[in-house]
Amino acid sequence: MNEAPPAPAPQRTRARSSTKLSKDGKWRSFPNLPNLLQYVPTEQYYGRLKIRGKLIRKSLNTNVWTDAKLRLLDFLKGERTRESTPGAPTFTAALALYTERLSQDASMKPRSREYRLICIRKIELSWPDLWKLNLSDITPEACRRWAANLRPTLSAQYFNNTIDTLKLILADGIKRHQESGGNQMANPACEIARARVLPKQLNLPESAQFKTMVASIRRHSGGWSTKAADLVEFLAYSGLRLYTEAQWVTWEDVDWKRGEIVVRGDPETRTKNWELRRIPMLPDMKRLLESISASRGDAPSGRVLEISRCPESLKRVCHAMGIPRISHHDLRHLFATRCIESGVDIPTVARWLGHKDGGALAMKTYGHLRNEHSQAMAQKVQF
Repeated sequence: MNEAPPAPAPQRTRARSSTKLSKDGKWRSFPNLPNLLQYVPTEQYYGRLKIRGKLIRKSLNTNVWTDAKLRLLDFLKGERTRESTPGAPTFTAALALYTERLSQDASMKPRSREYRLICIRKIELSWPDLWKLNLSDITPEACRRWAANLRPTLSAQYFNNTIDTLKLILADGIKRHQESGGNQMANPACEIARARVLPKQLNLPESAQFKTMVASIRRHSGGWSTKAADLVEFLAYSGLRLYTEAQWVTWEDVDWKRGEIVVRGDPETRTKNWELRRIPMLPDMKRLLESISASRGDAPSGRVLEISRCPESLKRVCHAMGIPRISHHDLRHLFATRCIESGVDIPTVARWLGHKDGGALAMKTYGHLRNEHSQAMAQKVQF
């Protein structure tokens, strides 16, 4: 009985086995992939393309066969696109357009502008060669490789903001190029996948712990003890953002008659939403303000808070009590959580916080109850 003929080798094996070496033995070519080369001494793959008599050869930055075939497609597409879009601007030119737009955008808050500049610096540190490229040289594959290397080094939110900044820079350059009569170009950074941002796990002090914290800060934080404790209580009882709202509250903003505090924000940039709002003066807030006012004499003026931050006081007291460390912004979370646990509906809490979405963000962030409150509510359920 005749034996069956051997099965043919896979296509990939045939493609790799059918090769030719140059006369000096340094370059390997692949007849099935005429645009691919391999430099034998390093085993690195290169793309090769001839356009209008000009031979272009560029490293694909890999010695893996399967990766080389994929990157070859991006190389061919990029080179042909670059050749068909003469005069494509450089990344440096696109960056200049973007930074100019940042500086002229009156609707952007200074802190937001500074954050974008920080993201630009992160791009420069992680992809320095980008500054040497034309926009037509920047391929989706190159953007994905850069993003893959960057992702493990940054938080999800910082990573997303950094890739968004790159997209905006490239978009400005592409827009100017097309307005100048250039061919259509796709934004190569649009193919970068965003990182999933997980909700922050809040570890907030219980009522008794918070009172102990404040008392401890007043006793053990040195000459600034009273001022630091006042700041901690003010943030917890108001839910205000520290830098753009709380530190700008003056005694003129305290409406004793109506039992409210007027939130104006930074004199130049106002609140985060650019709107003035009023928040109720909780009983604990009224007690705190009366105490601060009494310590400064009759009819105090100027800012209510005498210091703008106290991170070391918070760090020290949390360590001493053996509880998770909290930040200034966590005191805003504490305010919202206390209000919800006390029965205040979420849309109302959202208005006090200055949210403009009717409570959607508050529900997502604060729609939880800690074990103590959850157990208390469970006792009310009957069948």
